[in-house]
Amino acid sequence: NPSCPSSSCHHTLYKMIFLTALPLFWIMIAASRGGHWGAWMPSSISAFEGTCVSIPCRFDFPDELRPAVVHGVWYFNSPYPKNYPPVVFKSRTQVVHESFQGRSRLLGDLGLRNCTLLLSNLSPELGGKYYFRGDLGGYNQYTFSEHSVLDIINTPNIVVPLEVVAGTEVEVSCLVPDNCPELRPELSWLGHDGLGEPAVLGRLREDEGTWVQMSLLHFVPTREANGLRLGCQASFPNTTLQFEGYASLDVKYPPVIVEMNSSVEAIEGSHVGLLCGADSNPLPLLTWMRDGTVLREAVAESLFLELDEVTPGEDGVYACLAENAYGQDNRTVELSVMYAPWKPTVNVTLVAVEGETVSILCSTQSNPDPILTIFKEKQILATVIYESELQVELPAVTPEDDGEYWCVAENQYGQRATAFNLSVEFAPVILLESHCAAARDTVQCLCVVKSNPEPSVAFELPSRNVTVNETEREFVYSERSGLLLTSILTLRGQAQAPPRVICTSRNLYGTKSLELPFQGAHRLMWAKIGPVGAVVAFAILIAIVCYITQTRRKKNVTESPSFSAGDNPPVLFSSDFRISGAPEKKESERRLGSERRLLGLRGEHPELDLSFSHSDLGKGPTKDSYTLTEELAECGQAP
Repeated sequence: NPSCPSSSCHHTLYKMIFLTALPLFWIMIAASRGGHWGAWMPSSISAFEGTCVSIPCRFDFPDELRPAVVHGVWYFNSPYPKNYPPVVFKSRTQVVHESFQGRSRLLGDLGLRNCTLLLSNLSPELGGKYYFRGDLGGYNQYTFSEHSVLDIINTPNIVVPLEVVAGTEVEVSCLVPDNCPELRPELSWLGHDGLGEPAVLGRLREDEGTWVQMSLLHFVPTREANGLRLGCQASFPNTTLQFEGYASLDVKYPPVIVEMNSSVEAIEGSHVGLLCGADSNPLPLLTWMRDGTVLREAVAESLFLELDEVTPGEDGVYACLAENAYGQDNRTVELSVMYAPWKPTVNVTLVAVEGETVSILCSTQSNPDPILTIFKEKQILATVIYESELQVELPAVTPEDDGEYWCVAENQYGQRATAFNLSVEFAPVILLESHCAAARDTVQCLCVVKSNPEPSVAFELPSRNVTVNETEREFVYSERSGLLLTSILTLRGQAQAPPRVICTSRNLYGTKSLELPFQGAHRLMWAKIGPVGAVVAFAILIAIVCYITQTRRKKNVTESPSFSAGDNPPVLFSSDFRISGAPEKKESERRLGSERRLLGLRGEHPELDLSFSHSDLGKGPTKDSYTLTEELAECGQAP
């Protein structure tokens, strides 16, 4: 009706609905339950403080009682008059308890067995139990045990489903009592931004004769809506009455890992902490794993994994798994343990024959990868950067490749090195520095041989029939240093140097011989005899010529076999020689005797710095001292 104010129209409409629906409700009850003492009212009813409430009530009595007038009484909190309960309403006298003065009146017609009560200006102290007593006159009075409990409220009731899952549509309702015919509530939602527009339902829902007004809010919640404080407001037009109620949304959602270390670098031996935090509802089960092995787990928002004194063995990928009843999530983090190189490994000690190809492999382990270098005698052969292996090939190895090598690995955390040897085997080579030298009455021959494996060395004197066991004037010293074997032949009491000396060296790869050149041999004799000796030598030379002449004249004299060339074969001096038939000396005695002779040699020839082990050579026979004198005498007797 356009002519009436909106609030008045709404009031009239609600009153018409109420008055129309209520008689129909009670007619149905009377049809099924009539003819006995009894009362029907809602077991509980609620209303906002400061508003009103209509408590629907219907009673009945036996049909044979035909009272002229029907009266009734409402009591508060007790049904028995003898307990003097507060009178809420009394139809006979209109006398009520002071708490209800001006607040209570009867809406129903007792003659029609309608005992509906209206309470206005509600306050908290009016909350409680309300009983009705029927008075038909005389002894026909009856207090009904049925009663209604009035609840004075201050907040709307927000109903949220037991489970709200992210991503699934949900319905939230706001319910407020609508049992005051004088004031009708209006509902609105608070804090619902982003959740969609609410649907306010203008319909009323009947429940035990009471009325409620309801508003629905449909939306699809997200994890961000968890904990959202959603509110509903009930207001009453033309009044200052407003009531608000709130409910926090408990949105269930699967875990999402929101906090975790990025890749971690740690130095060996240090402390490392890995953090994993997840957002979920309910709390997730967090698990730290590595290579399928569970390291730690707990139901919590975050989980800390501590690693004390990390080692290279703990280097790798660590996984954090978060799960609850609604799903799971996982993330990984890589732990890189930084450490100095391990001691390099090399493909064993190598032995090669001259001319072969040799492959050297050096490997190590470190983080970060190292700089690998192979050295020989402080010379760099090869280098790689940030590699764990280094391979070097030596094509056609020579004796110069023999020796000690080093593989060195280093990074910013340290350095390690490994030494290894390459042994190149080859035939002997007699060096050019080999020679013979004469000083006073001593001749020394030096033979320097380069060879691997160690060779045998022998000295050959083709012009003299001298064996090693004839005298102690001849002996050999030998010493090896690396690939060099140095041997010295010493001949004592020599009037002149032998015409030639041959050094021969051999091993399993070959034999090498060299005639040793003489240095200063022609000066040996003249240094001893001086000018006078030169005159004597000249006279002797003449005597020798005479002797040769006389010898040719002797035709009947045959040559003695003892002077044939076959009796004077070349003599071989070797450090490996042993005297046939002679008892062997102990090693210590041989070395002691040799060292004494060597010390004596050093005293005579300070220019020779010798430190060699040696072997004594045997004594050999010499010519008789008178032979040359007799021959000279014969020469003097010759014509």
